[in-house]
Amino acid sequence: MKRWRSARLAFVVVVMAVLLSGCLYPEEQRASSQLPAKDEVLNVQTVIDQYQKDTGLLPIVNSEPNTPVYEKYQIDFGKLTRMKYMSDIPPAAYEKGGSYYFLIINEETDPTVKLMNLAVYQQVNDVQREVSAYQRTKGALPRGEEVYPGYYRIDYSALNIREPKLVSVFTGQSQQTMMDVGGNVFVDYAADMMQAIQKSGKSPAADQDLRELLVSRSDFVPVKSPAYHFVDNAPKPVAAKS
Repeated sequence: MKRWRSARLAFVVVVMAVLLSGCLYPEEQRASSQLPAKDEVLNVQTVIDQYQKDTGLLPIVNSEPNTPVYEKYQIDFGKLTRMKYMSDIPPAAYEKGGSYYFLIINEETDPTVKLMNLAVYQQVNDVQREVSAYQRTKGALPRGEEVYPGYYRIDYSALNIREPKLVSVFTGQSQQTMMDVGGNVFVDYAADMMQAIQKSGKSPAADQDLRELLVSRSDFVPVKSPAYHFVDNAPKPVAAKS
């Protein structure tokens, strides 16, 4: 009986330790521990370079013409493995059960491998679905305050859902969602861009898409982002054309 009690006590201690360890680490720290290893991106880049050298083409999945630039050119790992350019798919890739799409940007000038965070992509899509449903039933958008010309915070109380907890892969800072006048939902990357501008020590050109500053300094792309320009000494999303 004593041995049984001791075993049960030990089991409880182990369970409590596991639960407490989960509580001691903030969500963003747990998320950062799931970031893919740097060599996964470097290895895929080497494969892409060799494939293009051999074939004159890029191993990408077909996409729609209106697919956003930082979602568009997904790498076709099936083709790369069939053609023996890779023995296996990287663990971080969605195709292998991971949390990222491997993409190619600058496809015409300097094909570069980047990562798209699928967790953020899905969270924003979930919000988009709720906003679209609200617009259909109410005939209006769940607008909060206007934070930029033509962009608004989302009134989550009107949607009766919680605002998603988003953590930037670029800075580790919390991020918020916003929507344009058409009800399209985005992640606000202005704070990340401002930090990148400050680190660069120079002001961007007026017509530069500030998302380039983020992808040039990281393995990641800004998921669900509008273009930003530097206006009045601050990054501001470009207003959608009506």
